[in-house]
Amino acid sequence: MTRERIAIRSHRFVNIALRYGRSCTLAISLVGFTGAGVSLPIAAAADAVAMTEDEAVRLGEEFGVMVGSVDEDIRKELKLQEAKGVAVFEVIGNSRADYAGIKVRSVIKEIDKTEIRNMTDFGIAIKKAMKECNFTLGTYEPADPGDPVGWGVNFHFVGCKRD
Repeated sequence: MTRERIAIRSHRFVNIALRYGRSCTLAISLVGFTGAGVSLPIAAAADAVAMTEDEAVRLGEEFGVMVGSVDEDIRKELKLQEAKGVAVFEVIGNSRADYAGIKVRSVIKEIDKTEIRNMTDFGIAIKKAMKECNFTLGTYEPADPGDPVGWGVNFHFVGCKRD
C-alpha cells in the first residue's frame, strides 16, 4: 500500500471519527494508522493529504527554485531512465538554493535522506527541511551538450538562511 493511499485512508478515518463523535476511535487514529504492516503517524498523513502541487511550487519558490514534475518530455530531454523527481527550471539569486549551488536543469531526487518522486514528496520534504537550519539536498545533474564529464549525482549542503 502506498504512503499516499495510507494517508488518504487515515484522513478518512479521522473524518469518520469526527463525524460520529467517537472519541475512542479518534484517539486511536491520532496515535497512528497501521495498515498492511505499515505504521504512519497522523501528522505525516495530514501533510500528505494537504500538500498540493501549488503549495509545493510556492515552497520551492520560498527555498529559491522554480520547479515542476519530471514528465515524459523532461525525462527524454534530460535522458533520464524514469520520470521521477522534481526538475529545476530556475534558481532565484541570493536564495538558499542559490547559495547551496543548485543548478537549472538538475533534478531533485532527495531531501535530507527522503526520496523525492513527485511534487507532493518535494513539498512535504522541503517544508520540513526549511524549518531546520541545515539540511542536504541530492540532485541529478545531466551533462551539458559540450561537457560529457559534467553529469552525475551531487549532494548540496543547504545552510542557514542569510539575512
